[in-house]
Amino acid sequence: MRLEPISWERLTDALAGHLAAAGAADGGPWLRVAVDGAPAARPGEPADRLGAALRTLGRPALVVGAHGFLRPASLRLEHGRQDADAYFGGWLDTGALWREVFTPLEPGGTGRVLPDLWDPVADRATRSGYVELPPGGVLLLHGPLLLGHWFPFDLTVHLRLSPAALARRTDERERWTLPAFARYEDEVGPGDAADVVVRADDPAHPAWTGIRNR
Repeated sequence: MRLEPISWERLTDALAGHLAAAGAADGGPWLRVAVDGAPAARPGEPADRLGAALRTLGRPALVVGAHGFLRPASLRLEHGRQDADAYFGGWLDTGALWREVFTPLEPGGTGRVLPDLWDPVADRATRSGYVELPPGGVLLLHGPLLLGHWFPFDLTVHLRLSPAALARRTDERERWTLPAFARYEDEVGPGDAADVVVRADDPAHPAWTGIRNR
């Protein structure tokens, strides 16, 4: 994998410029983008920056965190609080994401997206209201382990951490999740699957592949 050094500012501008001129693969009026990365890579930060850049270019953007679509604790923690296999395949409520986020953005959809459904800390529904994303808008979904679910993304960005950097930057209380990310590398191969890979081992000096043609 060939990587070129880039600043976060230049990366944001390049992605925003690409998306501002892009159309959805399904011909619909909305674009759907994944910013995929372990919590240690802080995928919400580049997603927020990209959303702001798109709005400056006149494209409405809605940033949604996957942490707002986790299953209730009774389901997530059925096999214990530190089960890496459950974290890998059972924490994210993919059905809710399809129903509340992706289906409204299909051709002929309403554009009414629920920005979050479940508060995993309080373990209860957030009761957030729907947000209408106008035609021409861009959904930016960020979080870990997003690829491999057949979500209809028009662009996927993967923030890559080497195993050593991932272990170093993961909070001690969350290191039980590391086997899930090793499994993700083996079974999903996000570095090969994503349209854009950003190496983020050193947060101050990212590098990227560019936007790869598929």
